[in-house]
Amino acid sequence: MGLSIGPSERRVDFPRPNAYLSTLKFSIVQTDGNARAGALVTGRGEIPTPVFMPVGTQGSVKAVEQRELEDLGARIILGNAYHLYLRPGTALIEKAGGLHSFIGWRKTILTDSGGYQVFSLTALRRIGEEGVRFKSHIDGSEHVFTPEGVIDIERSLGSDIMMVLDECAPFPCDEAYARQSNDMTLRWALRCRTRMEQTFPKYGTDQSLFGIVQGSTFPRVREESARALAGMDFDGYAIGGLSVGEPEETMYEMTGLCTEILPPDRPRYLMGVGTPRNMLEAIARGVDMFDCVLPTRNGRNGVLFTRNGKLNMRNAVHAGDLRPVDAECTCYGCRNFTRAYLRHLFKTGEILALQLASLHNLTFYVWLLSQARDAILSRNFTAWKDETVQTLSAGPADTNM
Repeated sequence: MGLSIGPSERRVDFPRPNAYLSTLKFSIVQTDGNARAGALVTGRGEIPTPVFMPVGTQGSVKAVEQRELEDLGARIILGNAYHLYLRPGTALIEKAGGLHSFIGWRKTILTDSGGYQVFSLTALRRIGEEGVRFKSHIDGSEHVFTPEGVIDIERSLGSDIMMVLDECAPFPCDEAYARQSNDMTLRWALRCRTRMEQTFPKYGTDQSLFGIVQGSTFPRVREESARALAGMDFDGYAIGGLSVGEPEETMYEMTGLCTEILPPDRPRYLMGVGTPRNMLEAIARGVDMFDCVLPTRNGRNGVLFTRNGKLNMRNAVHAGDLRPVDAECTCYGCRNFTRAYLRHLFKTGEILALQLASLHNLTFYVWLLSQARDAILSRNFTAWKDETVQTLSAGPADTNM
């Protein structure tokens, strides 16, 4: 199927909808330059920020069970409306009492609308003003996602934080496409906002809604997107459409442009980012929330993050090394096992290798952003960030430890 974006008429002045009930609260505890240490409070508890959110796309963070997530300090995880809608379906999740009950997670859940996943199905979808018509990547069945329908799905999931339906413009694209796409995304955001007001939570707990800034790498389009969404008064704001192939410096430029415009009293979420360096540079530009599959995906492939750089546990240099992966790490693997044992698990194809490595990397990510928060609280963030980025970027730790 080809791409067919709907009407291209401009709509810049968006009405400010009536307020809907939301108990989400966000406060800034300390700033250091543009970096912010805050507290995000949902109906399921307080989340110190900056925060990394493990990705549980299909209701599970790959190779890591829920009690381990709690033990490593995770207070919020992600689910994906597209994947959960297709499998196991909203009917079963509603019967179970919502996503929290279905997966046994008591803390906060944020659900992405699934827009990125749908739009990545280039040959299997058609975009129009109504929404997006697509074929399931599982069985080829046809489905339609509209802004209203996505809100209904997320109501059925019962996530604490819901995301609007948006289009993530491909990179590269020209400015005309980015502008046309963003205009439609803004109209969709307003429809999501309106549907939010027309519906109610299903499980006795409150839900909040975040808007998503788009605009590819074009500053004027990004600015228009951020200003229009700010006028819609969402509970928080995500910055989407980055880390999709553009140069790192461009990503930082677009991030900083958005945070300068978005309301300072609302949480800011940079979607799908990223590496430790990416996150620290984004925090310096005023971002509060992050998610990425990198720590678990890298872990399953034997690449581990440490305070001194990355280790590839498949390398022969670790074959007889009886040290822990990271002597200062508090994860279960570092407290109990050696590099030699972990390499052995990878070389023999043992499933335990995937679990221990994923758990280690998530522990590192949660720890890193906790350290960033402490540096902001002590107003030493810039110096700490620069030193940390230099250490993490020094090269493979296999060769310098």
